[in-house]
Amino acid sequence: MTRKQLIDNIKSKQSFLCVGLDPDIKKIPQHLLDCENPLFEFNRQIIDATAPYAVAYKPNLAFYESLGTEGWIAFEKTVNYLREHYPDQFIIADAKRGDIGNTSRMYAQSFFEHLGVDAVTVAPYMGEDSVTPFLGYEGKWVVLLALTSNKGSHDFQLTEDTDGTRLFEKVITTSSRWASPESMMYVVGATQGRMFEDIRRLAPDNFLLVPGVGAQGGSLEEVCRYGMTPDCGLLVNSSRGIIFASDGTDFAQRAAEEAKKLQQQMAEELKKFSV
Repeated sequence: MTRKQLIDNIKSKQSFLCVGLDPDIKKIPQHLLDCENPLFEFNRQIIDATAPYAVAYKPNLAFYESLGTEGWIAFEKTVNYLREHYPDQFIIADAKRGDIGNTSRMYAQSFFEHLGVDAVTVAPYMGEDSVTPFLGYEGKWVVLLALTSNKGSHDFQLTEDTDGTRLFEKVITTSSRWASPESMMYVVGATQGRMFEDIRRLAPDNFLLVPGVGAQGGSLEEVCRYGMTPDCGLLVNSSRGIIFASDGTDFAQRAAEEAKKLQQQMAEELKKFSV
């Protein structure tokens, strides 16, 4: 999916919602456990219920890989279902890959050629040759980890060099030379607040994938105040607050309700910024 297609979809739907598909087998409704593939059935119903309000989906591979072959089958079926029934949705494989060049090429081939997702999250620690293999595909994206919200982010991301440059700033300035905003996004946690201003000084045009709104306590209004651009420039992810809104037979309906609430808030924010 191109940048223009993504922006057009955001404007058309008045939404920049990304639904995180993190189907913890211990938390999905009990009545689904009798299905042939409980994870896929859970995802299918969540997707059908929330697709009118979302522009993207982000399956987190850990929740699939933890179940071995069955989990990987569920992941593939989920991607195929989205591709077949909701081709306008932007699909992010939340895999956090990143390895030496030859290995990264294999990862890129798996996600972009075999599975056909639109984007992959990538860890930048090993540098340029671990990231660029993902950038050789037209219409595909790298979503590079920049500044996260977890407690451990302080261990490395906020450390400063002798010039006072923080590590996450160096990640953004260096990686911006590898690709344009047409194919490079950054992960920035929603709880970072005004830090979005610092990021926008370095990456004024890149899309930001923003997890942490909802269950993790991030403020949508604050994210938009400091992070929104004339093209929106944001994909705000919500996982638990939507997909686990209920553990009963009404789980899909409740997910739709929560997704709609967020979409309505997003429409208001887009109106504020005349997007």
